[in-house]
Amino acid sequence: MALFWFAACENLMDEIPLVAPPMPSDPPEGVEETAALLSRLPIGTEQMQEVFDAVQSSCDNGFDEEYLLADLLAEPGSGVGERQLNATKAGPGTEGGGTGARKYSRPLRDLLRSAMLAEEETKASDKSDGAAEVEERISRLCGSGVQIYWPYSENWDGQSLPVITYDPGAELKSNRGWRLTADGGAMEEVQVDEEMARSGCVWVVNSNEDSGLTPLAYLRKTDPTWGLPDHGTVVVGPQGVTGTSPESIRQRASGKSTGSKTLLLKKFTAKRNFDNWFCGGSEFFIKIGKVEDFKGTTEADLQRYKPSITDFMVAVKRKDIGKELDFNALLVSEWTDQLSMCAFLITEDDGGTIGKWDCNAVVKINSKSYGLEISIPVNSKDDIVWRGQLSGKYINATSNLTGHFGDVDLVFEVLDYSDF
Repeated sequence: MALFWFAACENLMDEIPLVAPPMPSDPPEGVEETAALLSRLPIGTEQMQEVFDAVQSSCDNGFDEEYLLADLLAEPGSGVGERQLNATKAGPGTEGGGTGARKYSRPLRDLLRSAMLAEEETKASDKSDGAAEVEERISRLCGSGVQIYWPYSENWDGQSLPVITYDPGAELKSNRGWRLTADGGAMEEVQVDEEMARSGCVWVVNSNEDSGLTPLAYLRKTDPTWGLPDHGTVVVGPQGVTGTSPESIRQRASGKSTGSKTLLLKKFTAKRNFDNWFCGGSEFFIKIGKVEDFKGTTEADLQRYKPSITDFMVAVKRKDIGKELDFNALLVSEWTDQLSMCAFLITEDDGGTIGKWDCNAVVKINSKSYGLEISIPVNSKDDIVWRGQLSGKYINATSNLTGHFGDVDLVFEVLDYSDF
């Protein structure tokens, strides 16, 4: 009988340097300038609806409540990832546009360009080209990832205009902002904190951190083989394993095993935010290192098996802290009784240089131990939420029960399945 476990290496901190507490910093490039400019625009209900459409689109794609300036200018009302999805649906040669473009009589980009051009004309000399300066300025902002972040957007009443502020950096809890008025009159400067954002309507201009990531929800949209829950049935992964065939259901009801199992992560609950509220919610990475379906009985069999890593990202909005969220993702497709331990890591993404967590997969065959190496990537600035070993005995015993892993709660399920 072969037994597996993953032992965390003791020199983890040599591979992932400790990160000093953040020093006071200036606001991200361009955010204060953009927030001030937005506050001077004649924003009305249509522009509010445009931003609302965009942040809802981002949420549908698994991202935070955000509207990139790059999307605002290229396809008004499009959330993070929507333009790419539209281009995929429309076919080759349609990148940058798509079939799902929304129509606004006066999108926010028109107001933004007009205001920028007016500023350039005011300070321009006879030899300067104001339009060219505006395009260069816009290009610079888009390249920096500046965006509108609208926390607690679900509380918008459909009419109220926003208070506009920006990420002040330095981990500050409050910052100045500008309250817009419906009649376009003088703006009121106010102090903005998260409580105001929670109970009112606040736009935060900040720098995007997650558009280059691939949330599980976006993965399911871009790859139709992932599927979605169907009438309460979990479709767990690219091979369409459901575990809901009549025979499988009968065997599970009778307590008999079908002989094949899969390990799912069903539920995910974040119990606190890891980032300052001006920066947005939290992006969690769930990583598991394992060897799939090992049935080796000799040393030669080791050559046929390679450790692998399953890696998923989920964005948790600030409003969803403390809520149990459906995850429904396959972690190990062939979960066997020979898998006695697996390496499990949860991080909250904060970027930095790529390091690694080196682990050893140890296989016992005929009372002899054989090592298999595995490295799990970790960014140097990431918050380590939980890392360690999960035994097969623990996972089997706690299937469909809530487990506590640092600042997150998880529900695993070991699911018997058989082919249809």
